[in-house]
Amino acid sequence: MSIKNEPRNERIDIRTTSSKTVSEFLLDSALTKAAEVMADRRLFLLNDEQWDAFMAALDAPPQPMPRLERLFKEPSALEKELNP
Repeated sequence: MSIKNEPRNERIDIRTTSSKTVSEFLLDSALTKAAEVMADRRLFLLNDEQWDAFMAALDAPPQPMPRLERLFKEPSALEKELNP
C-alpha cells in the first residue's frame, strides 16, 4: 500500500496538554503501542518440560547450514558494485 500518491483526506482530532504537541502525542502513543506488541514477543511462559527442551536447544551445537555458509562466502551486492 503506497500512501505517497494518495490525497490526504483523513483528519485526526485530539486534545492534549499545552506541554505536548500533536506530533509528540502521536509519537508517544505509537511507541507505547509498539512496546506492548513487542512485549508479547519477548516474554513467554514455559512449564518445566518446555523449559528443559528450550535450554537443551540453546545448549545444542549449531546445525551445519551449507547454503548459508555459501551465501556468506559470496560478495555482497555492494561489494560487487564497488569492485566490478
